[in-house]
Amino acid sequence: MSYGLGAYKKTSVHTASKEQILLMLYQAAIKNCKKSIEAIDENNIRLKGEYIGKLQDIVIELNNSLDFEVGGDIARELSSLYDYLLYSSTQANIKISKEPLEGCLNVLTTLYDGWSQAIKSLKTEKPGSV
Repeated sequence: MSYGLGAYKKTSVHTASKEQILLMLYQAAIKNCKKSIEAIDENNIRLKGEYIGKLQDIVIELNNSLDFEVGGDIARELSSLYDYLLYSSTQANIKISKEPLEGCLNVLTTLYDGWSQAIKSLKTEKPGSV
């Protein structure tokens, strides 16, 4: 990676809002899930493990960021989904199977779309507050 691109990415993360960072994490998880599926299709075991590892790191970070006191039932439901993602991606890694990853991709895409819509709704309700 060139220095300029790396510096740009670092700056964009440091200046992003919490909402933007959440969406960036989901985008990265989706990207790594897709790349792990491609690696399985190409029978590239090393890359499969690398991309699944990155996917799992992101999911763990998302799970660790949950606030159960504030989030209540929603946080518990998200935690259950994150547990499912970790379990399924581990099964995909062990069995070298893309089917569990396709389920992960479906969940991640649904969550990303939901968060994206929720953030847009907040911005239109309270301009400048998000």
